[in-house]
Amino acid sequence: MAEALLLELGVALSVLAVAGSVARYFDQPVIPAYIAAGILVGPHAPTSVATISLQLVSESAVVETAAEVGIVLLLFFLGLEFDVGTLVRNRRRLSAVGGIDLAVNAAVGVALGVAFGFGPIGVLLVTGVVYISSSAIVTKALTDAGWLANPESEVILGTLVVEDLVIAVYLAVVAAVVGGGGTVGSALTTVVQSFVFLTALAGAAHFGTEYVDRVFGTEADELFVLRVVGTTVLVGGAALSVGASEAVAAFFVGTAFHGTDLVHRVESLVVPVRDVFAALFFFAVGLGTDLLVVADVWLLLAVAVVATTAAKLASGYASGRVYGLDERRSARVGLGLVARGEFSLIVATLAATSANPTIRTVVPAFAVGYVIAMSFVGSLSVQYGATLSESFKNWRRGRESL
Repeated sequence: MAEALLLELGVALSVLAVAGSVARYFDQPVIPAYIAAGILVGPHAPTSVATISLQLVSESAVVETAAEVGIVLLLFFLGLEFDVGTLVRNRRRLSAVGGIDLAVNAAVGVALGVAFGFGPIGVLLVTGVVYISSSAIVTKALTDAGWLANPESEVILGTLVVEDLVIAVYLAVVAAVVGGGGTVGSALTTVVQSFVFLTALAGAAHFGTEYVDRVFGTEADELFVLRVVGTTVLVGGAALSVGASEAVAAFFVGTAFHGTDLVHRVESLVVPVRDVFAALFFFAVGLGTDLLVVADVWLLLAVAVVATTAAKLASGYASGRVYGLDERRSARVGLGLVARGEFSLIVATLAATSANPTIRTVVPAFAVGYVIAMSFVGSLSVQYGATLSESFKNWRRGRESL
């Protein structure tokens, strides 16, 4: 048994290495490549190609556990970038842009869920999938495009921070509702437990920052990585045990490190660990994806890509104007926020645990197809952002001159 699991893990890592290399070679985002790798060699892969079976990796406990660690470390690093002081200083403008972003994009999600016949829980899940931008993909795209020093990046990153806060509440509620089988009593109990746990954790992270240097400080790199990763995974596991989101718990652990002297060391030593486990998380999503089911939701997928791209462009443009940016830079805000990714897939993993068979099969399939499409659309939006924003500016001027 051990040898089979080790062999599967080796195949998974090797396939991920090849998929990532191909994506990098063609200057494409790696997340869709990792998901595609899981689909290609997973249990739903084509039975054979030239009499060779492609079903090389199963949805084993090893891969599933590694995927959970990937979620935890991804969110830990988002928390690491979270500056409470900036949030407090810009709270009015951030509240305005966050409100615009939530109202516009959540409304589109609700409309999609209702239009395609989902019940209340299904609508809630579809809304979560399409609402939040991918912090990981957006940040990387901004870095690659050299936008981080531009005025529009402040609006984009501020919007991401507000989305992270909203999604923290959302995931706690959804984890309780879906995990509780949708019953009001069990869901309410789990929600209360989740909020008590996460509130206590947030308080400990905020007031305990001054002790982080002391607790985690060690000259040995090996011990430092073990302490950081061990603590983050332990807290994530504790969160799951009480019905809270392990992702949100990890986010709060990350906030405890922000502003300490350890941030640079975390980024230099723990990033490779995060990237390996994050790749396995996206790979695991692919393992559970049946392309035939994704094909069954092609209409929902097509409508969602068009509608939610337009919604993000509109809300981003409005947010840029709130910050006093000109039309071209405001358009770039919308372009920078188009990509969806890790949070949408986290919602998909929650949907996969639903007792409702329709939700359990359709929502994860839709989420995976949606993330693959939107990661490409979002990356291309930033890559050609200068041209697109200039075209939008000229179009606006043309309309005003009529």
